[in-house]
Amino acid sequence: MGFARGGGCLAAAACAKLAVISARIVVGEDQPLVREGIVRVLEEGGYEVVAVAADATDLLRKARAHKPDLVVTDIQMPPDSTDDGIRAAKQIREELPDVGVLALSQFLEARYALDLVGERAAGVGYLLKDRVGDLSVFLDAVHRVAAGGSALDPEVVQRMVGRQRRDSPLDDLTPRERQVVSLMAEGRSNQGIAEELIVTVAAVERHVTNIFAKLGLRTAPEDHRRVLAVLEYLKRPR
Repeated sequence: MGFARGGGCLAAAACAKLAVISARIVVGEDQPLVREGIVRVLEEGGYEVVAVAADATDLLRKARAHKPDLVVTDIQMPPDSTDDGIRAAKQIREELPDVGVLALSQFLEARYALDLVGERAAGVGYLLKDRVGDLSVFLDAVHRVAAGGSALDPEVVQRMVGRQRRDSPLDDLTPRERQVVSLMAEGRSNQGIAEELIVTVAAVERHVTNIFAKLGLRTAPEDHRRVLAVLEYLKRPR
């Protein structure tokens, strides 16, 4: 995983695209160099890192003590170096519902994303670790989750969307609608989807209406409720 370097702000280009919100962050990562890189990117991006932790036990302790706006954590951490990080993240979400959680994973595991989201998609994110090196993607995810939204890795979403059962309603979606449903599951707003696909917001709204109708999902005004609805469909047994 590499971090872009440059004068002034490491993430200058990425920062320019975001109205960075004020957020206090606790970082959980057991590899010192990776941890320092994440901290530096966050601080250069305008965020305050109030504590770091090298294991899941310390992460829980510091999250409880600092009650940050966001926790950014690796999934695999000591003491067991298995899924200690994701278990700590889930516990933080249960104990501290106002704290956002952004989990970083070395591996493409859709089940981790689904477990972390649970029944509440607000203030939660799941990214592959490789994304940290892409500053605009990483900081966008940090921004969205810290603001109470959601951010799911596109590759994870694509894997879930790609799992089709026989006679799946996904078969009824057009190629453009499949793109839109993937971006919806990532946590994008209609405006964000329109900018990504270079279409009008009105066109996206039409696609969203069609998607909900074809998948038998109820619409909701909050973006994170849309994510929950899509993920609820995607995680049904195939």
